[in-house]
Amino acid sequence: MVRYRVKPDRVEENLRLVEAVFAELEAARPDGLRYASFRAGLEFVHVAIIETPDGANPLLALAPFRAFTEAIGERCDQPPEARDLEQVGGYRIFAT
Repeated sequence: MVRYRVKPDRVEENLRLVEAVFAELEAARPDGLRYASFRAGLEFVHVAIIETPDGANPLLALAPFRAFTEAIGERCDQPPEARDLEQVGGYRIFAT
């Protein structure tokens, strides 16, 4: 999970970059990845579940994801904070 807060004048830019990542994911459909992004005002949370045999993150191979991460520090009031999560329960979360 990664959480950060963007500057008010950079929200739309951040949204466009996030949307480009999801558009590429829909086109490429990489195996071994479940990914979601959430927004609450100026705060964004991204949750990635990596299930590749070697643990490699498929997002890192996507040009739109690299573009998204390239200048993220400049867009943020609160820099990205990454944390590993351990699921302790769930009910139909991310089910399609």
